[in-house]
Amino acid sequence: MVYLSRIYTKTGDLGDTGLGDGSRVPKDHPRVTAYGSVDELNALLGVFLLQVRAPKVLELLKSVQNDLFDVGADLCLPQKEGEAALRVRASQAERLEKVIDGFNERLQPLKSFILPGGTQEAAWCHLARTVCRRAERDVVTLCYVDKINPQVIVYLNRLSDLLFVLARVCNNDGKDDVLWVPGKTQS
Repeated sequence: MVYLSRIYTKTGDLGDTGLGDGSRVPKDHPRVTAYGSVDELNALLGVFLLQVRAPKVLELLKSVQNDLFDVGADLCLPQKEGEAALRVRASQAERLEKVIDGFNERLQPLKSFILPGGTQEAAWCHLARTVCRRAERDVVTLCYVDKINPQVIVYLNRLSDLLFVLARVCNNDGKDDVLWVPGKTQS
């Protein structure tokens, strides 16, 4: 269980931070960048939640926010043989796949790429999708430096897919999607 009695500790005043195992790394270490991007995504989902009106989507995004804390906990603790730590599981991404399939059933297939926008809800969702993709790239960068749980990448990849589908749902089930017209402004 987490117990925070003081928010500031001054231990990071020289530009390093503690990981979940107590080791210290620079604040710009790829591991810190990766879980920092996940934290940013979680905060952005909190802003997106302020726009959402559908109860089913609200509950889904709240569960995703909880999952993202699992992702952050996984990333902040370097992997060691035989450990019993909280790690992201395949079932978490599989849960997202089922939700994607359910939402996608009500959408028409795409015949063009979609420009971010449409409704205010969809625009926030597209922004969250791009931050999720950045977090995924940061985790991939980390995996070249340190061993990570591969399920973290799978989860973030599915989450960005879910956010894309949710943006379409927020655009009146795709009816208000803004479609890309290749070469539209070329003379």
